Amino acid sequence: MQNDKLLSVIIPSYNEQDMIAQTFKTVKEIMDGASIPFEIIFVDDGSKDMTYANITELADSNAEVKGISFSRNFGKESAIFAGLESAAGACCVIMDCDLQHPPATIVEMYRLWEQGYDVVEGVKSSRGKETPIHKFCANSFYGIISKLTDIDMTNASDFKLLDRRAIEALLLMPERTPFFRALSSWIGFKTATVSFEVQERTVGTSKWSMWSLVKYAIRNITSFSGAPMQFVTFMGWVMLIFSFIFAIQSLYRYFTGTALEGFTTVILLLLIIGSVLMISLGIIGHYISRIYDEIKGRPRYIISKRCGY
Repeated sequence: MQNDKLLSVIIPSYNEQDMIAQTFKTVKEIMDGASIPFEIIFVDDGSKDMTYANITELADSNAEVKGISFSRNFGKESAIFAGLESAAGACCVIMDCDLQHPPATIVEMYRLWEQGYDVVEGVKSSRGKETPIHKFCANSFYGIISKLTDIDMTNASDFKLLDRRAIEALLLMPERTPFFRALSSWIGFKTATVSFEVQERTVGTSKWSMWSLVKYAIRNITSFSGAPMQFVTFMGWVMLIFSFIFAIQSLYRYFTGTALEGFTTVILLLLIIGSVLMISLGIIGHYISRIYDEIKGRPRYIISKRCGY
């Protein structure tokens, strides 16, 4: 039975065996200190280490702990939605297992929820220690997403608290590859924000490589916006205008007897047009691939084991 005050803390976990116990201990101390009833749901996203074994050990000795294990790695977005679907709380908060999302901020989020806010977003006041390249790529990605969706995601994060109404609205979304960070803002509802500073990891290293971040950006941009398809049309018009200008120039040179000899110009034109065509076909092909994945209707994830339920 759902507790009207229960907070479900959802923690996606991938190869976080060294953080499970520490994260639970930290969250429990803060929740108990603030007298907030809670459950904590660890979602093991197909880890290859002892992550789920450690979750099971905690669940055996702590009634607040529940665990879900995927049959393989399905990704963080799937782990978030699995946690939301399994949560019993009147509200849920999503946070990282590495404690880079400070658990103390959850108390402030919870108090705002008690005041009637349906969505409480954690907004990064600083991004912590990042390489200049990573910071540039992240800023570029969120800048593009913000312009394409008309949602300010400059400092957005997955660190959010959602009321049960907002959760049910999210779970109605049929996408196979949802972009939680954008969808949780898109659904609307009464929203508040709290700022937080990204903390440094105390154990282990980030599971996100530069290539995985690039794939994450491409997948989420195309899942939430059709703007890249408009890029194809835009480039078509650019090439048409360019071709029109070049045709006038070529005819002028021909009739004035100053036409250039050789194939340099022709080769350059072929290279430019060929590049635009290949890029355009690639964008269209990516969207067709996304449509194909959606039509297959496969589940977002497959749960192989549960504990604490």
